[in-house]
Amino acid sequence: MKLDNIIRRCRFDNNEMSQEDLANAIGVTRQTIHSIEKGKFVPSALLAFKIAKYFNKKVDEIFFVIEDQNEK
Repeated sequence: MKLDNIIRRCRFDNNEMSQEDLANAIGVTRQTIHSIEKGKFVPSALLAFKIAKYFNKKVDEIFFVIEDQNEK
């Protein structure tokens, strides 16, 4: 399984917000946002809630699980 997200889409829909702007708004580094968007870093529950709250969405509207085809 892999955790995926639509943070990039949310940023785009929010006046094409930069990773840096989002990072500053929620108190992390731009590299953290980049790593989450690329699926290289799984955010803590608290960080996931902060991101969701910032975009006025539920956590499961931004983050979702993709099952690996080999895991059936």
